[in-house]
Amino acid sequence: MKGKKHFKEIVRKNRWLKWVPNSLTLCNSLCGFAAVLYTLRAYESKPDIRIFAATAWIILFAMVFDAFDGFAARIFNAASMHGIQMDSLADMVTFGMAPAVTLAVMTHILRCEMPRYQEILVYALCAVYLGGAALRLATYNVHAILEKKSDDTFSGLPTPGGAAAICSIFLFGSSCRMDLSRAAMLLPIYAALLGLLMVSKIRYIHFGKWLFSAGRNPKKLFIIAILLAVVAVFRAAGVLVLVNLYVLSGPLAAIWRTMTAKKQNQFDGEHA
Repeated sequence: MKGKKHFKEIVRKNRWLKWVPNSLTLCNSLCGFAAVLYTLRAYESKPDIRIFAATAWIILFAMVFDAFDGFAARIFNAASMHGIQMDSLADMVTFGMAPAVTLAVMTHILRCEMPRYQEILVYALCAVYLGGAALRLATYNVHAILEKKSDDTFSGLPTPGGAAAICSIFLFGSSCRMDLSRAAMLLPIYAALLGLLMVSKIRYIHFGKWLFSAGRNPKKLFIIAILLAVVAVFRAAGVLVLVNLYVLSGPLAAIWRTMTAKKQNQFDGEHA
């Protein structure tokens, strides 16, 4: 109790600490800007998947800032509507614009002689992802303005989850030196599906809250240890599998709940 009072006193005397959350959010948006700039380097050199892998690392690194800006706002008692709006704008740049641009550029370079209709199709599919991210973040802002308290789940795939799914493919392709040119048209289709999941009503675990609450739950710590072990052993392949399992977890859980509800209704009907 004394420690909390002492910490609050430190925050009161050092008003500059209130700027820490917004500074972290700004770093998030700057990472998105850097990712777009680095992606455009692909037009200056021989096509190399490692350029897109580096972009993926920049976007994934931005998730560190995205995770800690809200945490910093809570511990420094600096949460505000300004911060919430700024956070969504930063997420739009880093987890909306940057992955969409990177994917469009990569597909264009891998399929350098695409017919005009395929080129338009790629841009349209990437636009679906971008639009889904924009709508997802706008919905989040509306809930914040209406002061609807969020629980431990998201309605729709969170934008960092969608960005991580795309980045995991870049990293896996780079680590295995795979020729992605044949699958180039499939990646924008997957991105469009991610965009649709963002605006869906499918529930997803709020991984940030789940992670920060792990310190009080031995089972969660054990799960985190397993996840880290998978990434350490399998590296890019492990990241690819874990991230896309998270993407699939929402639809699979929704199907399971629907099937369970139907069985329960049948059971109630038979025993009515």
